Parts: sequence; C-alpha cells; structure tokens
Amino acid sequence: MDRRRCFTGKRALVTGAGSGIGEAVARKLHAEGAYVVLADVRAEPVEAIAGELEGGASAVQLDVRDEDAVRDVARNVDVLANVAGVGSTTSAPDTPLAVWEDVFAVNARGTFLCCKHAIPGMVERGGGSIVNMASAGGLIGLRNRAAYCASKGAVIALTRALAVDHVAAGVRVNAVCPGTVDSPWVRRLVDDVGESLDALRARQPMGRLGTPEEIADAVLYLASDDAAFVTGTAFVIDGGLTAA
Repeated sequence: MDRRRCFTGKRALVTGAGSGIGEAVARKLHAEGAYVVLADVRAEPVEAIAGELEGGASAVQLDVRDEDAVRDVARNVDVLANVAGVGSTTSAPDTPLAVWEDVFAVNARGTFLCCKHAIPGMVERGGGSIVNMASAGGLIGLRNRAAYCASKGAVIALTRALAVDHVAAGVRVNAVCPGTVDSPWVRRLVDDVGESLDALRARQPMGRLGTPEEIADAVLYLASDDAAFVTGTAFVIDGGLTAA
C-alpha cells in the first residue's frame, strides 16, 4: 500500500520533535503527505525544522506536563506520535523523589494527557491512530534506570488499556519499544554517567545501535493503514536486546 495515501489530508502531532526520533518521525510523516505539528519543550529547534519543511508543517512550544497547553494542541489531530521523554541514570535508592516524579510527569503523564485530549476528536471524526514511545526498558530491567523503566512500563500498560477502550470507535493505539538508539538524547545520558557508546554497542546482539530513522519507520507503519489490524501492541525494535 502507498502510505502517502494513508497520510495525505491527515493532521499529525509529534511531541519531542526537536531532535532524534521525534524529528525523524515528523520528517517522515511530512514526506508521506501529512500536515505535521512539531511540538517540543524547546521552541527553537522545532521552528527551524518546520521552516525547512517548506509548508505542510508548523511548530509549537509544548510542555506535555501542562494539561491546558496539551488540550489546545492535541484536540484536532488524526495521528498522534508521543515521543517526548526524559531519562534517568540511577538505581531506586539513589533516585531523588523529584527525579522520579519528573520522569513520570513527562513519560507517563505527558503521554496520558496527549492521548486524553486527542482521542475525543478522533472518535468524532470516525477514527485515528496513536503511537506511544515506550522502550525495551519497559519490558526488561536495565541497570541504573529505575524511574525510566518504571515509567515506560506504565506507557505500555496505558497503551493496552487505551487500545481496548477505543477500538470500537476506530482509534488504534500502539507502542514502540526501541532498544538503544544513537540519538542526541542517548548521547547526553552517556555523558551524564560516563559510559561510552562503544559499551552500549557491545551489549547489543547486533553489535550496533539503532537509528532514529529505523524507529520512525516503525512508528509510521503502526500509524498507517498498513497496520489497520494492529492495536494494543508493544512493537519491539531493539536489535535483539530483549531476546538475549
């Protein structure tokens, strides 16, 4: 199926679109015909990307923790890609409560709020598609990532609950569970804890990290009509990490 036909005339919201996976998702949706709203807590990068796309895109500064702001941005979209997220680099005893709460506020609450305010409009228009960014860390334990793993497990559970709640209304809800991806976000985490990209590559059965574009391709598949019979799934794309 020509996915351009699936996205032409559709309005898509991509959170966390200022870099990495979110940027890749936004660019691919735009290339395949969608009108894309690029949202990020930082205004400058999404404004620059939207300008590069030369029409068919706009940028908005959005803190996904802010329900009023989310309501205004998410209520009239046909496709929602919840990519905005933050990480953590400590075990539970070493995680300050403020860090735990912030990770959940962005990863779990932010995803919930965007879904909450996008779904009613999708139902009114006869359907829509949501893809949430979970993680392999929501399925297996990763060392020194307690808050992050817990929050991404919550995203997977939320995805499944939303899927069964709204399947009869034509709204599909799925999640993508990436392994380690060579993105600006991962590089910042590596710098924070003094790890190396070589060490991260070595733990991957494939011996390399994923790319933002590979994850974006999975998002576009799940968002498209090619995946019309897919809802409630947690699609793992991790180079074999969770199978090892």
